[in-house]
Amino acid sequence: MAKMQLSIFIAVAFLVFSSSTNAKTASPPAPMLPPTPAPAPAPHHVNLTELLSVAGPFHTFLDYLLSSGVIETLQNQANNTEEGVTIFVPKDDAFKAQKNPPLSNLTKDQLKQLLLFHALPHYYSLSEFKNLSQSGPVSTFAGGQYTLKFTDVSGTVRIDSLWTRTKVSSSVFSTDPVAVYQVNRVLLPEAIFGTDVPPMPAPAPAPVVSSPSDSPSADSEGVNANSPKSSHKNSAQTLAFAPIAMVVSGLVALFL
Repeated sequence: MAKMQLSIFIAVAFLVFSSSTNAKTASPPAPMLPPTPAPAPAPHHVNLTELLSVAGPFHTFLDYLLSSGVIETLQNQANNTEEGVTIFVPKDDAFKAQKNPPLSNLTKDQLKQLLLFHALPHYYSLSEFKNLSQSGPVSTFAGGQYTLKFTDVSGTVRIDSLWTRTKVSSSVFSTDPVAVYQVNRVLLPEAIFGTDVPPMPAPAPAPVVSSPSDSPSADSEGVNANSPKSSHKNSAQTLAFAPIAMVVSGLVALFL
């Protein structure tokens, strides 16, 4: 009997020991992790080719950008930098009016520099040009020697190079990091065309409008000498001098 009780005791003790050991070796439950946040949306990039193809018309400038590869440089500046880009775009009429100096004589490299001369490697809103006008000449995308001068006159942004004086006529698009502004003339850099700027043609004289008093057929009162009123006046003067003529003729007859 005592032997049987000892066996039962040993069996119970073994079960208790096994349960305790399993409880200690069991891994704790994994902690609850917060949900993974959704990825941020990709930034919206302005497609410069599409923008310039529907605005304007800027077809001539866009064709130059595409054929020279400058559009890729400007697009990369807009998409992959924190500085952004500002572009000054002449309308098609501005290229048609550009006769002297002609753009057809430019080399491929000069044309590329001319196009880059129309961009700044930084985004500028219209209001920022007021401060920019106080900083002196500003380097363009074409490099240090290709500079433009900006002035703000009562909210109108004027652009000057040695060869070109124009203004920002309208804002085509202006949302950081891209600003596109329309200008009235093609921007011509001194670094390409030199310093020998031809003189500007003198403005045409205003047409002279002759007044009635300047007409040789008018009297001092502006009445035409051939008018009925003028004829009546001349007849009255003739009648007034008739008696005097008769007296003079009588005196001459007495002395003869």
